[in-house]
Amino acid sequence: MPIRPTFREERALVAEGFALVAGVDEAGRGPLAGPVCAAAVILPERWIKSARRKSSKGRRDPRVLLRDSKALSAPQRDLIYAEVLGSAMAYGVSYASVDTIDTVGIAHATRRAMVDAVAALGRQPDAVLIDGSDDPGIALHCQTIIDGDALCGSIAAASIVAKVSRDRVMVEMDSVYPGYGFARNKGYGTKGHLQSLKRLGPTPIHRRSFAPVRDMLIKPRLF
Repeated sequence: MPIRPTFREERALVAEGFALVAGVDEAGRGPLAGPVCAAAVILPERWIKSARRKSSKGRRDPRVLLRDSKALSAPQRDLIYAEVLGSAMAYGVSYASVDTIDTVGIAHATRRAMVDAVAALGRQPDAVLIDGSDDPGIALHCQTIIDGDALCGSIAAASIVAKVSRDRVMVEMDSVYPGYGFARNKGYGTKGHLQSLKRLGPTPIHRRSFAPVRDMLIKPRLF
């Protein structure tokens, strides 16, 4: 059973006087195609104080399923995504394009998307909790948490928003660039995706700075 994230970090920050706490995470660092997506979420006080196990009508509260997005099925992610967007005090989503990734590198592109996601919240948080160990340079009180998407409720919520948002973009790209299975693989380097890439060549949304794509574009030397 995956660890259920807690709100220990959020409560500690609130106790220190940081009233609004945002969780930040990304999705899509590893794929060969498509953008990287970052999300920032400010959850309401009632989520941070306690997560109910049943709704007022006796049904299981979808917040009980809150986990790192990778530990959930697609239907579970969709359920919590809708719950988060409907309940959040604010949320922001930002993308770093393939051109940006190829120009500045995936690490810097991810940091840029995180900064932009916080800016897209529409209201400024007092503190930010970020998945991982890399501070993206947000001009606020920031706390990085390794495996934060599995341990911290606000980061887990952001991971789900980022994952669902990016997956939906890749489903759209499947109809724009048929034959690569983007609706299934979401741009990751699966066996089927690599076979299609070899057969059809790269699309405009393939990351040319990533080795499998870059290597296909290198023309053999003539002697």
